[in-house]
Amino acid sequence: MGLLHPVTDFVAGDRPLSPSPPDYWYEGRCPQTRQRLQLPRTAEAEAIARGLMSTLPAAIGELSEGKMIGVLLVATPAGERGVLKAFSGLLQGRATVAGWVPPIPGRDQVSLLELQTLRQLEQLKQAIIALQQLPERAKLAAQSQAFVAQLQALAQQHRQQKRDRDRRREQYAQTLIGDELAQTEAELVRQSQRDGGEKRRLKRQRDAVLAPLRSAIAQADAQIRELKHQRKGLSRQLQTQMHAAYSLTNFAGETTALEALWPTGLPTGTGDCAAPKLLHYAATHGLKPLALAEFWWGPAAGDKHPGQFYGACAERCQPIMGFLLSGLAPIATPPSVPDEPLPILFEDASLLVIDKPSGLLSVPGRTQALQDSVMSRLRCQRSDINYLAAVHRLDKGTSGILVLAKTEAAHRHLHQQFAHRQVQKAYEAILSAPVALPQGQIDLPLWRNPQDRPKTSVHFQLGKPSLTDYQVLAAGDRPRLHFIPHTGRTHQLRVHAAHPQGLNAPILGDTLYGAPDQTDRLHLHAKALQFQHPVTAERVALTSPVPF
Repeated sequence: MGLLHPVTDFVAGDRPLSPSPPDYWYEGRCPQTRQRLQLPRTAEAEAIARGLMSTLPAAIGELSEGKMIGVLLVATPAGERGVLKAFSGLLQGRATVAGWVPPIPGRDQVSLLELQTLRQLEQLKQAIIALQQLPERAKLAAQSQAFVAQLQALAQQHRQQKRDRDRRREQYAQTLIGDELAQTEAELVRQSQRDGGEKRRLKRQRDAVLAPLRSAIAQADAQIRELKHQRKGLSRQLQTQMHAAYSLTNFAGETTALEALWPTGLPTGTGDCAAPKLLHYAATHGLKPLALAEFWWGPAAGDKHPGQFYGACAERCQPIMGFLLSGLAPIATPPSVPDEPLPILFEDASLLVIDKPSGLLSVPGRTQALQDSVMSRLRCQRSDINYLAAVHRLDKGTSGILVLAKTEAAHRHLHQQFAHRQVQKAYEAILSAPVALPQGQIDLPLWRNPQDRPKTSVHFQLGKPSLTDYQVLAAGDRPRLHFIPHTGRTHQLRVHAAHPQGLNAPILGDTLYGAPDQTDRLHLHAKALQFQHPVTAERVALTSPVPF
């Protein structure tokens, strides 16, 4: 089977679709000329990809793990059009599959080491899965929920008993005097104390039941961290050797080792994605790329869902995209990007910190309507920056401090700080309703239901621990609050504010979790951030004035 497929294998007819604005642009800067080079994801490329999707169940069966699959629409030197297709990594355990673009050259030089390492990685993976499926986890979730229900029922019972005591106390005060009144008051106090003791005993019982489960889970989590550390080390060792062996060729006819493109090091898996495979193959076989589309196939993973289109990944593909596209003619009419520069709070050789306005995405979305973002603007406006990756994200409606890394090493270092909760964050918000207490802590586990995107919900069994401290800065019908999130779940502050077991007061302007059309923006601002500088190790403390 050949690798260049007729367009008619995927769509009816070989006529280009009527031109329409691309949904996405693959882009990068030529390392030599610094010209901005682009390749579109067009409606036709997406139609070809959907045609491929319809054949995948029969062609490759069911995947145990999801992966990116790409199609590249190309033109031959004779002007004929065709389609190349590629998958990321391995497909059903195989690097080379008939009809699919092969891996970038160099894999065969490390094939034995790769096979041995993959076996070790699989063993570690299975050990991690076993620890993640520890029976104690389900028991803890069930027991925790049961004790929550018992404590809520007991609290309701105690509230009723307190109302009864208050009523009797008022009656006794009107009908009794002297020692008899004192004795009845003492009995009411003892009843109140018994209620308190009953609550404490239930909590002690809860702690006695849950403590060994939590201990077992903590030990398992420690083992998981160690196994993941081992996996990461093995993977990096293999990838370093593969990067040294891999060689890439672009459309200018230049060939270089993968490691030479980024001497400071590239992440594990660079070069194994679908887009680099497709572009390298086209460049080495005299094919001109016309459009590219990549989609996720197989079980969902994180924010990846089957059948959805995605752009170049920031960590692995974007750093080498400029080299891969070199030799192509620049697009005559690139997508329009506002010229107004974004406010910069801090910048050096490793970091760029932006004061993001409300209404602007942190990174581009999957469609043309969602391309305007901090990342896309900076890529257009800052030709002096070779590498740029968002360390974290702010919701479109949230304004404030956004950190971007200018080197892969800085990105990795800062990402670990966020993952290990070593970054101090503070937000300010205006809520749409009063809150009961002047300060407190919200502890509600959050879960992203794949069937209810983009919402995040509270789920005591499937949710991840999520903790937020709050303090009321100004009370009233629309109180102003100071938030300190100790975890970084998606929409954490918005859900903790809106949920009935949280503050029961959605953030003003939150149309997803509150009432629609309250105001012109989400009143949530990332006002302070502290972290360790990835190079100097000094503490960096940044602030942004609250704009509302």
